[in-house]
Amino acid sequence: MPETKAETKAELVLPTTDLRADLPFFTKTLGMRMDMIYPADNPAVAVVSGHGLRLRLDAASTAPAGHLRLLSDDWASFAEGVRELTSPGGTQVTLDELNPPLVLPKTEHAFVVRRLADQAPWVIGRAGMMYRDLVPNRLGGAMIASHIRVPDGKVPDMVHYHKVGFQLIFCIKGWVDVLYEDQGGIRRLHAGDCFIQPPTIRHRVLESGDGIEVIEIGVPADHITEIDHEMTLPNATVNPDRVWEGQRFVHNVGATGHFTPFRIPGFEARDTTINANTQGVASVMVARPTGIAPWTKHDGDILFTFVMSGQMTLEGQGKDPYRLSPGDAFVIPPGLATRYADTTPDLQLVEVSLPGHFATTLL
Repeated sequence: MPETKAETKAELVLPTTDLRADLPFFTKTLGMRMDMIYPADNPAVAVVSGHGLRLRLDAASTAPAGHLRLLSDDWASFAEGVRELTSPGGTQVTLDELNPPLVLPKTEHAFVVRRLADQAPWVIGRAGMMYRDLVPNRLGGAMIASHIRVPDGKVPDMVHYHKVGFQLIFCIKGWVDVLYEDQGGIRRLHAGDCFIQPPTIRHRVLESGDGIEVIEIGVPADHITEIDHEMTLPNATVNPDRVWEGQRFVHNVGATGHFTPFRIPGFEARDTTINANTQGVASVMVARPTGIAPWTKHDGDILFTFVMSGQMTLEGQGKDPYRLSPGDAFVIPPGLATRYADTTPDLQLVEVSLPGHFATTLL
């Protein structure tokens, strides 16, 4: 005889003080169906299911009242558009959007300097990676900048995506292998290379070399990461020109970059092509000194810089000077006069600006 596969079901138990009135609430108001009820003469337990849930309504349960969140692309069609409900038996119900629009908080501008020597804590984050926060105040939620290390080469990652407005991965040391939706086989990121991950592009980190370090920039600071259990990477489709919410995937190879005069005299920079491929959402430049830089100010919204190598002194109007070394980072708010002074020949800076186009004024 063929072997019978065991069936398993999971139920969430909700207490009810009024099972009789709860049944039409869950079936008619919330659009679920009744699967079981007993005893027939005086029901005390009913099981309803729907929207990916199986609920056991139990009149004998002494557990606290439950809270159910029902998410839908058409949430207003339930309960005549009322968002907050309480069932007759005491269960709280919140109706909300399944895919709410991305909210970009207004930037709270600040002058921020984060030095590696100050020993900010490294914390264990997603997939076992070590994270160091480079902008602790996150500019009011407008952005997050993380310095990331992988303790060993393997990354226990799954196919996932991020609901973001902009996301950058810039490799500082070592290498890392990643798979991306519609981009073919394994992409290897070396020191000096970068990816931008357009909103919702599926991807999976595979492994990395010893000593791997990357910088990750995300906008806004608080954004959702979702696991895609259905997609396997690499997927069959290869479409390098695909556009996700106005942005194209970028794999920029630093070794092939060409340096031209930078927005600040006394520096030159290579363009990672991110400005063009995000339609001006952001720009990422790698800058190095060629001479003496003047005092400048800018009118952009977010201007973040990470020191990859070498040293410099960051001077700001009304601020104490900071001697910066590899691993340090800073944010310059619009309108603040600053100068990059006392640079060493091996200085290299990663500059991330949002938006990609902004003006620099020489002072």
